[in-house]
Amino acid sequence: MHDFTTKEIEHLLIRAKELKALQKKGVEQPLLKGKTLGLLFEKQSTRTRVSFEVAIFQLGGYSLYLSPAQIQMGRGEEVRDTAKVFSRYIDAVVIRTFSHEIIEEWARHSDIPVINGLTDLHHPCQVISDMLTILEKKNRISGIRLAYIGDGNNVAHSLVEGAALMGMEIRLASPEGYEPDEVIIDNAKRLAKETGAIIKVMQDPSEAAEGADVVYTDVWTSMGLEAEEDDRRSIFQRYQVNRDLMERAKKDAIIMHCLPAHRGEEITNDMMESQMAVVFDQAENRLHVQKALLEMLMKHP
Repeated sequence: MHDFTTKEIEHLLIRAKELKALQKKGVEQPLLKGKTLGLLFEKQSTRTRVSFEVAIFQLGGYSLYLSPAQIQMGRGEEVRDTAKVFSRYIDAVVIRTFSHEIIEEWARHSDIPVINGLTDLHHPCQVISDMLTILEKKNRISGIRLAYIGDGNNVAHSLVEGAALMGMEIRLASPEGYEPDEVIIDNAKRLAKETGAIIKVMQDPSEAAEGADVVYTDVWTSMGLEAEEDDRRSIFQRYQVNRDLMERAKKDAIIMHCLPAHRGEEITNDMMESQMAVVFDQAENRLHVQKALLEMLMKHP
């Protein structure tokens, strides 16, 4: 998120709304005709993969899906060499991987845009889409109070950075030892002084949800941490978005979840199915924000 300015994010959101309106009217949008987008995924994906593949298709371009096992990286070819080759063949690449250092190395050696489709540290495309959903539901982003309940993971990190950029108030409630990265929090707090954002990290989920416009959660166990699942299920028991927690939030509060959801764990089934939940609007908005992002990065050489 910190690769963007506030104005750039505002532009992306405006453009995403325009492209969404055109798509709903059935208007073709061949803005990237002849362009090719590579998708290099080390992690499983539903929304990220489908939204990017459909986005480039609707913009008149092509997608090429690859896994490291299918290319020479699976036999030990270095990232820098693969990145240089990709730069000769395609116009941009989306990378979904574990270590954030891998995507940074790709960016250092690529002559094409490198898009973070998710790393263990950040999930920026998700959060820009979340911003669009908040804007649609609340008609503003600045000054919105967002409560994040759960693991201080990659989504939490990008939410913190997004809140700092957009002047939001964010309260993150996580169990001791599972808080967001301190460096990311400190950097966001420095930016918040310029934008008027408020960033608070705490352990009490009820305190975080008090008076919230938005209550956001994510799975307790992220991909790659499955060995910790039983322990986390016990540790995170009180970090569930349920009816009692939502009574702390504003009456018109919305519930957000980046999916996939483990119903009965981080969120109850009745809350997922309630009128407060905008979870599937979030999922849809991945498509429209992805299109705005691809246009921004790929339209001009």
